[in-house]
Amino acid sequence: MVLTEAPPARRPAQRPVAAPGNRRRRAIWPYLLIAPTLVATAYLLGYPLVRNVIISVQHFGMAELIRGGAGFAGLANYTAVLSDPEFWSVVRRTGLFTAINVVLIMVLSTVVALLVMRLGRAMRLLVLGGLVLTWATPIIAATTVFQWMFQSQLGVVNWALVSLGFEQFRGHTWFADGPQTFAILVLLIVWQSVPFAALTLYAAMTTVPHELHEAARIDGAGAFRSFRSITFPVLRPMFGLVTCLEVIWVGKAFVQIWVISEGGPGRATTTLPVYAYQVAQSLHRYDLGAVVSMLMVLLLGLALLFYFRQMFREEATR
Repeated sequence: MVLTEAPPARRPAQRPVAAPGNRRRRAIWPYLLIAPTLVATAYLLGYPLVRNVIISVQHFGMAELIRGGAGFAGLANYTAVLSDPEFWSVVRRTGLFTAINVVLIMVLSTVVALLVMRLGRAMRLLVLGGLVLTWATPIIAATTVFQWMFQSQLGVVNWALVSLGFEQFRGHTWFADGPQTFAILVLLIVWQSVPFAALTLYAAMTTVPHELHEAARIDGAGAFRSFRSITFPVLRPMFGLVTCLEVIWVGKAFVQIWVISEGGPGRATTTLPVYAYQVAQSLHRYDLGAVVSMLMVLLLGLALLFYFRQMFREEATR
């Protein structure tokens, strides 16, 4: 019997150790790749903000716009705006307008997302396609369509109401009344906003484990109880994020209001963005317009900060 010596055990291959210089270059490389995007974003967002802050503390009217040489005003512009009762009236109107829109958007979006979850494949694709097309409709185009719909002589809304027997709406002028114009703007912005919120919430709902709903159904929980006890608690951060985005979207809405009513009739639809534009363009007080813009940003920031604080406090106590 011939005994042979066993071959030596193979040592595991060792990876070459990178030099310290190579490690540093690899660590810096991702930051170098995103640096152009960060610089461009900082310029596009930061420069207008800084420029607006500078104008808000200057005497900046038509003369300064043409020949330059704006003088320093300090906080005098802020004092003038904050002491104006009209500004606080616009703030209250903006808060009411934002609250009504955001509540309607979130409720309708949640209902639409829940309904889409229960549809079959074909109907689901059809509804989602309709939501995407609605969301992709340009703001000016959608606003123009709403103007045509509520036109006094040839509008489809008046025609439909008269066809149903409401003769008092023959030739009715919707945009001559403040509350009616306010309601039409709410309808327009809700119609434009629901698709994005509904699609986002639907995508989030698909991530909730199906086993949780099955267990709730076995325990006798209905649809509403299942949503309140499972879906909403699991997706609370997503609901909070969508709500914050809608507050920002509605709070800064300008094009729809300006195209339909220019803030009228009788300032019934004048919100902070419209008020800032009116002060800057009609009165040629670009400094006061900048102040109104900065105060609007501050109010939105405070509202969102309060909401995030409440949300984080609830998460900490769970």
